[in-house]
Amino acid sequence: MTTVLPSTDTTIATQQSLAHGPLGVALLHIERAHRGLASWQAVHQQLAGVGPLIDGDEANLYLGAPAMAYVLHLAATDSDRYAGALNTLDGIVAAHTRRRLAAAHARIDQERYAAFAEYDLFRGLTGLGALLLRRQPDSSELRSALEYLVRLTKPIAGAKGQPLPGWWVGHAPASKTATPGGHANAGLAHGITGPLALLALAKRRGNTVDDHDAAMTRICLWLDRIRQSDHRGTRWPRWTSETGPAPTLPAAPSWCYGTPGMARAQQLAAIALGDKDRQRMAERALLYCLNDPQQLDQLSTRGLCHGVGGVLRTVQRFAEDAEVPHAFTDRLPQLRQRFLAAAPPGETGFLEGEAGAVLAFQSAEPGAGPVTDWDACLLLN
Repeated sequence: MTTVLPSTDTTIATQQSLAHGPLGVALLHIERAHRGLASWQAVHQQLAGVGPLIDGDEANLYLGAPAMAYVLHLAATDSDRYAGALNTLDGIVAAHTRRRLAAAHARIDQERYAAFAEYDLFRGLTGLGALLLRRQPDSSELRSALEYLVRLTKPIAGAKGQPLPGWWVGHAPASKTATPGGHANAGLAHGITGPLALLALAKRRGNTVDDHDAAMTRICLWLDRIRQSDHRGTRWPRWTSETGPAPTLPAAPSWCYGTPGMARAQQLAAIALGDKDRQRMAERALLYCLNDPQQLDQLSTRGLCHGVGGVLRTVQRFAEDAEVPHAFTDRLPQLRQRFLAAAPPGETGFLEGEAGAVLAFQSAEPGAGPVTDWDACLLLN
């Protein structure tokens, strides 16, 4: 059922990509099938050609066996659909997580810097933890993943002996911007707000480990230190390096790196910690963002990662937990208009393509909430 990805074979990886391939497109078919708008045969056809599944070091929430487990979990939803395959995949994901955790702890023991691929949502243990929280919430693997994230938040010593955040990476950000000496990332996709959101969501579901609250508090205090506020609102730089924080203006309000994603993670953490002041701060930060045409005008596509679709879905999730829900739901019509005015996606996939954009738009239709938690892989819920 599984295979190791050949280093030169990108076709297999694309076929098993939740972000860009058929697995991501299947999420739209699954949502439509649950709504009675399409047949389950369309789902089966979408998944039929995927395999054998990748389960080497490259496998993650968005690729290979874990990605398939996520997709089939959403398809199953309180039924025995795909039960046999899911049972097998659960074992594969658990074993894969144990291997990844052993490597991560060995890296920390050796006092080396982390990498995105170790801990982040897309390729790392945060993504695997998000899957385990849905599929195997009582497992020792989920508990171990949460314990690892707690350890990741503890300060480390830099090359010159200076204290650094535990998630400091030795490489440049995803944008390839030069950061000599590495950087600490703040984004939801690759940075520490991903682990923050997962820790908060886990606590919300009753899954906690030693120092769980302390870890969330450490992350929040670091975000407070880099936060910038002025007459135009509150923002966070995408990362900090030895030369200081990345520029915060002008910044597109994307899910992956912008105010919406970072604020949602802090709203979730504030609720988990019972911190009303932080919750209000996070909600105000998003409202300022939504009221700033200069920020919104930078959203030129409909996609989830960098486009209007991601903001649309984030605002919906904000509203579900907000002290004043209509402050956010009142913005949905405007965002839907921006979505329709934005350029259609150039691909069919989930993260930046048509499937994800349609999921976000149809979920925001009046009275039409999602049937599945398809956005769990975005750590929004």
